[in-house]
Amino acid sequence: MSNILITGGAGYIGSHVCKMLAKEGYTPITYDNLSNGNREAVQWGPFEEGDILDQDKLLRVLNKYRPSAVMHFAAFAYVGESIINPKKYYRNNVIGTLNVAECMLKQSINNLIFSSSCATFGVPSTMPINETNIQSPINPYGRSKVASEYIIKDFCSAHGLRSVILRYFNAAGADKDLEIGESHSPETHLIPLLFDACVGVTNKFDLYGDDYDTFDGTCIRDYIHVTDLANAHILAYKKLKQDSKTASYNLGNGKGFSVKQVIDMVEKVTGLVVPFIIDSRRVGDPPILIADSSKARVELSWNPVDSSLENIVESAWLWYKKMKERDIKL
Repeated sequence: MSNILITGGAGYIGSHVCKMLAKEGYTPITYDNLSNGNREAVQWGPFEEGDILDQDKLLRVLNKYRPSAVMHFAAFAYVGESIINPKKYYRNNVIGTLNVAECMLKQSINNLIFSSSCATFGVPSTMPINETNIQSPINPYGRSKVASEYIIKDFCSAHGLRSVILRYFNAAGADKDLEIGESHSPETHLIPLLFDACVGVTNKFDLYGDDYDTFDGTCIRDYIHVTDLANAHILAYKKLKQDSKTASYNLGNGKGFSVKQVIDMVEKVTGLVVPFIIDSRRVGDPPILIADSSKARVELSWNPVDSSLENIVESAWLWYKKMKERDIKL
């Protein structure tokens, strides 16, 4: 089986993809600057510490391993931070993607799978969101992803690059073997923040807005288990090997859950109470984001099997407890 370079392979989603690639017989090569990734998450295949803005290093790594494809995850992904510091996002996410594409061409590597986001759609006019929805992002993070998508599509048209663009909705959950899971610093994802509140790591959870035009006033999101996302990358790679046509896919489970519904599920799974207060809305938060993933189901034969909300929360809770027990021992 072939080598596959994973930029951002020490991160949350990237590390789960590395594990699944190794299970399928491929050799994942993790390329990560560890600014947000965790060295402990690199357990499958070689590790090369490097930045996607460093063309020389990236070219050396590509030449060393001669991967059959690149899976490009490396990006900053905090919406709020992107509003405060857009320069950071455009430099890393956009120029970084341009560097990856240029380096691939220089090394005659033509297969690229790109990690994009539902943030590219902004506040959609129709729901659920399919691939024909207009991409009109409302924050610099989303705009950096749209710009990256355009770079990739233009390189496909002009230079023969072959690509699959995968737009994630809300990745959550943890590896069922508890070898890897979610570990961000600072933590910004909903479910781990709820765990922090219910075990007393924080005093309370700040619920941003209960006056949205939804059934209970709180934002609704489509949560997809990280292992289901990882599987989509394997299927996307196999598609590229068979079909050179550039394609984009939305990846979600097609069901939306409100923040209050997630709080209820966390309380059910943990047996604990989540203390929370209602705060004002955050800038850049659309009321509802739900995926229509029928295209991925048909063309990739993708079938998310681990993405019930209860399963997502249960796996995340087991991982969270494991990390807390480890911290106590340390």
